[in-house]
Amino acid sequence: MAEKMALAKAINESLRRALDADPKVVVMGEDVGKLGGVFRVTDGLQKDFGESRVIDTPLAESGIVGTAIGLALRGYRPVVEIQFDGFVFPAYDQIVTQLAKMHARALGKVKMPVVVRIPYGGGIGAVEHHSESPEALFAHVAGLKIVSPSNASDAYWMMQQAIQSDDPVIFFEPKRRYWDKGEVDIEAIPGPLHKAKVVREGTDLTLAAYGPMVKLCQEVADAAAEEGRSLEVLDLRSVSPIDFDAVQASVERTRRLVVVHEAPVFFGSGAEIAARITERCFYHLEAPVLRVGGYHAPYPPARLEESYLPDLDRVLDAVDRSLAY
Repeated sequence: MAEKMALAKAINESLRRALDADPKVVVMGEDVGKLGGVFRVTDGLQKDFGESRVIDTPLAESGIVGTAIGLALRGYRPVVEIQFDGFVFPAYDQIVTQLAKMHARALGKVKMPVVVRIPYGGGIGAVEHHSESPEALFAHVAGLKIVSPSNASDAYWMMQQAIQSDDPVIFFEPKRRYWDKGEVDIEAIPGPLHKAKVVREGTDLTLAAYGPMVKLCQEVADAAAEEGRSLEVLDLRSVSPIDFDAVQASVERTRRLVVVHEAPVFFGSGAEIAARITERCFYHLEAPVLRVGGYHAPYPPARLEESYLPDLDRVLDAVDRSLAY
């Protein structure tokens, strides 16, 4: 039953399935209806499910999320789109002070089944505020689940699981991977939403990544193999919670770890992983945990983004430094 489709199409099919299965699922956002989204991720959904299920909203991110919170209180399962990563900040207050806290504030009596879709990251030559990676800002907030698929199959199934979750999920979609194709089995039984996956086995070093950087790490592993080095690639899939057991198991096999993400290294998710794995695997590690990511600077203009984003050479350099210990 597997079908090859692009990551964006996989999300579209997943939303279509959810809308068809549950009348309480609604999709909301700027241009998600008639236009089908700026990346066409919601293409055709309003035509098939109507304007009351797939709703074009005003340009007001705080209002979009606030409305979704109200709908969730009435038993709906809203899926809201933030058009670009840098546009989420007007809604940040609603997300961290209302959406994330409501369940605890109500002593568990109120559920918040809201999915916030955020196309994120660089690599598409976009303008200012269109290429940021703010996942660490949300991972620091208790009450939110943070996930990011790296391939079409995970995009399909993780969206299904996010919509079914009674807790709010921030769903970071790697926009540079929207057009990457992969096999999607819509009859499969998915694994747990927050469980990491080994996508390539290796013995000399572990590369841990999520979202857009998983494919890069696989390319790094291919390049390293030509030099006789065996790198394991671990797709974290989830940023909050993080599957530290899977990271630990991999590091205990390889004894080295490099964490890769697009977001700035400074106070990034890689810092938490490095600290936890150093605590858990101190006597297994043969080198310090290294991190590769963006610089602690505003995201640059498109003509400079290739120098800002992690690439094959920067990750291979970290691999060389780790193996040199």
